[in-house]
Amino acid sequence: MEQQELGGLERKRRRRKCLVISGVVLLLLVAVVLVLALVLTLGRSSGGIKSTFLERCQNLNCQNLWDVFQQAYINRDPCNVPGDAYDPFIKALSFKPKCNRMMFWSKTKDLVHSFTQKRDCFVTVEDVPLGAILNDLTWCGNSPYRYFVPPLIMYKCICMLRQTGNLSRVNPAFFADAACGDVSAMLSGSIMTPFSPGSVFESIEVKRLRSPNVKRMNVVLVIEENAVTNCTNASLDNLQKALAVGISYGCKEVTKAQINKCSSDLEIACGACW
Repeated sequence: MEQQELGGLERKRRRRKCLVISGVVLLLLVAVVLVLALVLTLGRSSGGIKSTFLERCQNLNCQNLWDVFQQAYINRDPCNVPGDAYDPFIKALSFKPKCNRMMFWSKTKDLVHSFTQKRDCFVTVEDVPLGAILNDLTWCGNSPYRYFVPPLIMYKCICMLRQTGNLSRVNPAFFADAACGDVSAMLSGSIMTPFSPGSVFESIEVKRLRSPNVKRMNVVLVIEENAVTNCTNASLDNLQKALAVGISYGCKEVTKAQINKCSSDLEIACGACW
């Protein structure tokens, strides 16, 4: 009997040992997969950006622009690259605002860009040189861990991807700072809060609009079949309240079909689109 009990205890120990070993092996496999994915992403985001940058650049001094751009994030703490680090790059682009034609957007990316690409009525941040060059690109500082990322360094690398580089990190206030005249904002009527908390438009751009440079905010609320809101939405009241004193406000509900029709029909005047 004693021998049977001892044998049973031994089997239990072996099973526990096997489970522990299996768990450790599984964790290591997951870690390896994450590291490989991270290294590949780092390679794609930082290694291939130069050729894309220069290809998109229409400026005669593109190499100089690339050098100025890199100085914003190379050899900096990847988790703490301030937005104003890109100011020299923005200045080098010599951005000239287009009064009464600047369009902001939130949750309507594809629609607004389809419109601005087909019609010369408005411009978004992605249509100006800075946006045209950097849109949909990510980048980070040089990493010394080219082939293997130690687990303790993994957090730092993830932080590099999240914090260092994408268009919204390149001083997203510059477009709003330059806004003048009447500005527009294309917002989605398919969500409960068109003036979406935490969006770049809500948290940064609206707060940077200044009177008397900006005279009016015109909201274009895109209505589809699944629309869940209209111009009386409470979040839009918050937008109106968030505007600086002296900036008037207006809102129009416009169907997606109407916007697409105006995009395709060049005979429709810009002012008649909505």
